[in-house]
Amino acid sequence: MAIEGLGETTEVLSNERAPSTSDEKSFDAKDEKLFYAKGDVESAVLEVDTDSENIVLHDERGIATHVISVEDDPSLNPWTFRAFFIGLGLSAFGGSLAQIYYFKPQTVGVSLMFLAVISYLIGFAMETFIPRRGFFRYLNPGPFNKKENAFVIIMASAAANSALGTEVLAVQRLYYNITPNAGASIFLLFSSQLIGYGIGGVLRKTLLYPSKMLYPGVLPLLSMFDALYLDGAAARRKLKIFYIVFGIIFIWEIFPEWMFPLITGFSIFCLAAPNNAAVSRVFGGSDGNEGLGLLSLCLDWQYISGGTNPMTIPLKAQFSSFIGYILCMVVFVATFYNNVWKAQNFPFLSQLLFYENGTLYNQSLILNENYEVDPTLLAEQGLPYYATTWVVYLLATNLGLAATFTHLFLWNRDDLRGAWSWMNIRTIKDTWATFDWKFWQNDGIREQPVDTEDIDPHYAQMLKYPDAPDSWYYLTFVLSVIVGLIVLYKSDSTLPWWGFFISIILAIISVLFFGALYAITGIGLSIQPFVQMIGGFLHPGMPMANMYFVLYSYNTVSQAMLLLRDLKIAQYAKLPPRAAFTAQILGTLLGAVLNFVLMNSIIDSQREILLSIQGTNIWSGQQPQQYNSQAIAWGGLAHQLFSVGQRYQWVPWSYIVGLFAPVPFWIVHRYWPKLRADYYYTPIICTYIGWLCVGINSSILSFFTVAFLSQWWLRTRYPVWFNKYNYLVGAALDGGTQVMVFILSFAVQGAAGTSHLFPTWWGANQGGNYDRCAYLN
Repeated sequence: MAIEGLGETTEVLSNERAPSTSDEKSFDAKDEKLFYAKGDVESAVLEVDTDSENIVLHDERGIATHVISVEDDPSLNPWTFRAFFIGLGLSAFGGSLAQIYYFKPQTVGVSLMFLAVISYLIGFAMETFIPRRGFFRYLNPGPFNKKENAFVIIMASAAANSALGTEVLAVQRLYYNITPNAGASIFLLFSSQLIGYGIGGVLRKTLLYPSKMLYPGVLPLLSMFDALYLDGAAARRKLKIFYIVFGIIFIWEIFPEWMFPLITGFSIFCLAAPNNAAVSRVFGGSDGNEGLGLLSLCLDWQYISGGTNPMTIPLKAQFSSFIGYILCMVVFVATFYNNVWKAQNFPFLSQLLFYENGTLYNQSLILNENYEVDPTLLAEQGLPYYATTWVVYLLATNLGLAATFTHLFLWNRDDLRGAWSWMNIRTIKDTWATFDWKFWQNDGIREQPVDTEDIDPHYAQMLKYPDAPDSWYYLTFVLSVIVGLIVLYKSDSTLPWWGFFISIILAIISVLFFGALYAITGIGLSIQPFVQMIGGFLHPGMPMANMYFVLYSYNTVSQAMLLLRDLKIAQYAKLPPRAAFTAQILGTLLGAVLNFVLMNSIIDSQREILLSIQGTNIWSGQQPQQYNSQAIAWGGLAHQLFSVGQRYQWVPWSYIVGLFAPVPFWIVHRYWPKLRADYYYTPIICTYIGWLCVGINSSILSFFTVAFLSQWWLRTRYPVWFNKYNYLVGAALDGGTQVMVFILSFAVQGAAGTSHLFPTWWGANQGGNYDRCAYLN
């Protein structure tokens, strides 16, 4: 059997399983060499020996069982008052921080490491300083344990994601001058956040339990857990390194974030030619929508690790994304300077709509009182234009989305087959006959398999705990759908009921395919352009309906993937499934409320900046801007802009091209396997062709430098160090950075209403772009 999808296609031993930490001693040196060493780009230069730490990890099972502990202590109790107390407090904190990041110039998520560090410090402080008698025993029942910490992190993680529903509400406030009813808005957020949870929960058997579904992004967190909670000298050494790296990056981030922002994007070319527009477009990148950041040096870990920690993504995925990055720069520059779609009339990077002369398009002048496109008013204003680089982004995203379906069918069809096994008459009849409507009486006890050799060792440890039955997830899904339908009609969304159900069907299909790609590679693709296109053709001339259509399809997929990621954390940490389910629901509901409150506060204090094209280095309206422009273009003008024969007809046609993109690589690998065509993830390559369309791009060179140093050089040349410390250091860097960024956001960057910029000097150009490139917008 061969395992595809991470690093190498590795030959598995005759019993089809890699050694876990619990049984690795039963393997002799010969077997271990066979499993871990292979003579190509990912192999170690050093000779592999019998020391289980001195190995090069190639496949998912090897990583999951050697990087993190498989052991479990069933006596640890996550159901403590202290866990709920810290969890709810951090959920409030994380939900607020997520909404602040939503209005930043670079899309940055609240790091799991940040939440983990804070929760551990609070739990340790409560354990140390609070007495254990009387009432205080609820706040300090004993040592703060690993499962309490996992419970807190999952609850806070569910809250610490800016709900896409707030994007709909923000667009209504910024561009339609509509202030939605607070009650309806809250229930809109509840329903749109929880529908995806129901879908993701039902697909656990396919997208969660197998070893192949690695979820690389959570490995630093679990590596840190082992350092914090395992006893022994090795654990203490790991903890010491964690604290050192955390402290260094914590202090360092004061410089790029406040005192010396030039090092967010240090560019020799910008310093040499500060007034050259071409240099700014290609080499600038320290500010939002400035340029491509080619050869810029970024020393701000917030942006290097802003989307995904480069020390966690498997080498194959990194390699594919690097190819896409190179192609992106070539295509962006070529289309702009060849004036494709009148590119030079508009800003180089922008997600807004423009008139042909380059001025901002006034969407309110083409909408009637029902917020639908009026043909007469449209004829007066003319059709809007996109910046050409944004059109390339749409093309590339569509290529990647279509390629995902073909790629997974060709390379991973066996992994996906289980998700569709229920689609036969016999299975449906059996399910109906055994279905228990009294879901609250389900004890969740699962049958222990006779042979556990081929199941994931972490999942095998979880079988002793009562499961959160599928009926809980079905109920979550049904209630969320009912609430969503009511809110749609009470809030005048203009989206009909049948459009609502089509959006959910699209989400269910997408979760399976894009969820699998995310679980295997750690890279998630956005289906937003795809569902906006479908919604636009289903509801022509209705931009408001398009926004709600996207909310209940794209956001549903995102939430399902987040649920599955957090359940993987629970599986790795051995947190009982029912505790994980409880934490996710509570965190999601609290986070939605806080997202709504913070969104209104930031719009009230930063409205003019949020409406500007470039924004500032601190605040930006790039996300509501692109959501609104997409809703107008697709929801209001899909037929006029994207139909056959129209200006942007190749945007939908790119889906057809994308379906065939993986086929040549699959054929080459099948007949000439030594060429290693399996090393190319075509969905990632295609998607990354549009990667640099928005935000701060000066960090990309630093991102790939760290990525290749970690996932190739360290992993193959120094496997002992990699196995022990790579993910731990990544956790410390993320945690220290985001603690300082949170402090600076409120202390000096205006999250509380007033910003206090560092005084202007050579390294802090407060009157323009920080890298001193020409300011073009």
